[in-house]
Amino acid sequence: MDNSFPFGTCINTTVIQNPAFLDFFTNHFDWAVFENELKWYHTEAQQGQLNYADADALLALCDQLGKRVRGHCVFWSVDGDVQQWVKNLDKDQLKSAVQSRLEGLVSRYAAKFPHYDVNNEMLHGQFFRDRLGDEDVPAFMFKEVARLDPEPALFVNDFNVECGNDPDATPEKYAEQVAWLQSCGAVVRGIGLQGHVSNPVGEVVCAALDRLATTGVPIWFTELDVSEPDVGLRAKDLEVVLREAYAHPAVEGVVLWGFMQGSMWRQDAWLVDADGTVNEAGQMFLNLQREWKTDARGNADGDGNFKFRGFHGRYFVEVTTATGCRMLKTFTVEKGDNTPLLVNLGDA
Repeated sequence: MDNSFPFGTCINTTVIQNPAFLDFFTNHFDWAVFENELKWYHTEAQQGQLNYADADALLALCDQLGKRVRGHCVFWSVDGDVQQWVKNLDKDQLKSAVQSRLEGLVSRYAAKFPHYDVNNEMLHGQFFRDRLGDEDVPAFMFKEVARLDPEPALFVNDFNVECGNDPDATPEKYAEQVAWLQSCGAVVRGIGLQGHVSNPVGEVVCAALDRLATTGVPIWFTELDVSEPDVGLRAKDLEVVLREAYAHPAVEGVVLWGFMQGSMWRQDAWLVDADGTVNEAGQMFLNLQREWKTDARGNADGDGNFKFRGFHGRYFVEVTTATGCRMLKTFTVEKGDNTPLLVNLGDA
């Protein structure tokens, strides 16, 4: 029925008005992330003028559809993604604004987001640490989010780590960042690989995952898109990343950074054409989703046992007895649980 490995996509207030987008999102994804609507520059573009209406509306839609939502993001550490009024603050004012942002956002959405990207792209920017003159600011942010809302898994989130072509974002530096946060008392429960890739090499992606897995912290691809003008090559490139992600025991989910033509941050990355037609890359994605579900058929042995190899997730089983009696049950195969599963059909 359902594979336990989650797939998600980013959404925004515009694309959800498109029936074709909403249909594909509803049928093929388990998770969502808001493209911009939770970012500080959206919720408080002008100082003191708060706008949570867009995030509230998207969250209500996801609740209605049964989709879980990643909280992206509390802060963004890259200078170019900080709104001007924040840049204009002096040190004390900035410290106060940071605390207000933490309390305003995290308290408002307590227990609503299973994940938070706490301070986005710290490998590529140090705005808050530099302006506040305190190298422990990133750890403080993690600890404050955890204090205000203990439930979510708190993530680091960055780009190019899986590509092997950015000296500022090597897997080693990312792992060191996680270790440093932990040494400061921050509880890091997720490593986010954004995954904005072109021409991915499976061995390079796998090597990055292997290094990050040594931290013991679960990994997610959080913003995956593959830019390639040739849709056939795009399908192959996306397949490379998805297979590496799905096969790696440390990776626990994949979120795409959109899927529809005309509604994506990067060019030449869409899976569904503007008219709703699923292109070759999108068909590859759907084929993998089907491949990673189990369809097992056969006869029970003399002791009533039926053995099969299957993916983790929720199953629907139909049993027909020798007398023609038909019985239906559901059961779940959990990750890490290798004990034999007994499905009692006696009361079916």
